[in-house]
Amino acid sequence: MPRAERRNLTFSEALREATEQCLSSDPRVVVLGEGVPDYKAVFGTTLGLREQFGSRRVLDMPLAENGMTGIAMGASLLGIKPVLVHQRIDFALLSMDQLINNAAKWHFLFGEKANVPFTIRALVGRGWGQGPQHSQSFHAMFAHVPGLKVVLPSNPYDAKGMLIAAVRDPNPVILLEHRWLYGFKSEVPRKMYEVPLDKARCARAGRHCTIAAFSLMTVEALRAAEALAEIGVEIEVIDLRCANPLDTAPVARSIRKTGYLVLADIASKTAGLLAEISSRMVESDFKALRKPPVRIALPDHPLPTTRGIADLCYPEAVDLAMACAKLLDIKSSRVLRRLRQRLLRPKPLDVPSFDFKGPF
Repeated sequence: MPRAERRNLTFSEALREATEQCLSSDPRVVVLGEGVPDYKAVFGTTLGLREQFGSRRVLDMPLAENGMTGIAMGASLLGIKPVLVHQRIDFALLSMDQLINNAAKWHFLFGEKANVPFTIRALVGRGWGQGPQHSQSFHAMFAHVPGLKVVLPSNPYDAKGMLIAAVRDPNPVILLEHRWLYGFKSEVPRKMYEVPLDKARCARAGRHCTIAAFSLMTVEALRAAEALAEIGVEIEVIDLRCANPLDTAPVARSIRKTGYLVLADIASKTAGLLAEISSRMVESDFKALRKPPVRIALPDHPLPTTRGIADLCYPEAVDLAMACAKLLDIKSSRVLRRLRQRLLRPKPLDVPSFDFKGPF
C-alpha cells in the first residue's frame, strides 16, 4: 500500500467510508434502516450521512421490516441501489418472505434478464446481556438460500471492500457484522476497492494445524495462533468470510499441509456451516486428515442474558488453542496451563473489552 494511502480505520469507520463513497459515486444508492440517522448512527457506521446527502437518500425506517424490504426490492427493480440496515439480524426474520421468495429468486425467475441490486447489512453476535433474541447469527440459514450472497467480514479492510462489492453486485447480498468487531483497527486504503464476495483468505500461515473460522472467531483464532507460536506450534488461520458461495478450497489446501483441522463459528453447532465444511473435507481430502475435524461453536440452546451463564456459552481463543493442543497430542500440564493463563480473559465475557462500552 502506498505511504499516502496508509492509515488505520476502525471497522465502523471503514463501513461508514464505504457507504459515503458509494453514495458519492452513484446517485442511485440510498441507505435506509431503523435508527440510521439517529445520533448513535448504528455504531457510527452512518454518522453524518443524512446531513451530507439529505433525507431523500438516507432514510429512517418504520417498524415494518417486511413491508420496507418489499419497497426496497421494488426500488431496486427500478434501478435504485438500496442499502437496508438491520440493527439486529433478528429483525431480518420479519422480512424472510421478501428476501427468500422474491429477492433471491428474481434473477432466475425472469431468465437472468432482471436484477435486484439490493444490499442488506445486519448486526450479529453477543454483548451486554443481549440475550436469546438479540445475540443470534443466522448466516447458515441465509446461506441455504440459492441466490443470496452471504458474507461476514472480520476486519476493517474486508468490511469496506465487501460493502462496496455488495453495493455494486447486481443481485442481493447480505453483509453480517459482528458487533464486537466495530472497534478493531487495520490499514484501509482511501480509494474505493472491492473484496471478492466468494473467496476465503489465509489470514496466517502455519504448518502444524489449521483453524478455519467465521467473523469474530477469526480474531480469536489469530489470538490462539499467537499464543501457540510461543510454544513452537505454527497454526494456519483461514478466514472463511463468505458463507454463500462457500469457498472451502483454501481449507483443503491447508489441511493437505497440516493434517489437522479446527473449525470455529459464531453460531450454534447443529446444522451449521461447520458441518458442511467438515463434510466437504472428509469427501475431498479424507486421506490428508490425521484425525477427525473438531468443531467449536455455540451450544444448541437460546443464549442467556445473565452474565454468569453467558460466560459458559461463548467459545474464545483459549478453546481454540486447547482444541489444537489436543489434536496435536500436547499433554504437558505446564504448557497447557501456560496457554490458559495467556489466553483467558477476565470476566464478564459478555463484553469484548472493558474499555469498549458500545452504544447497544
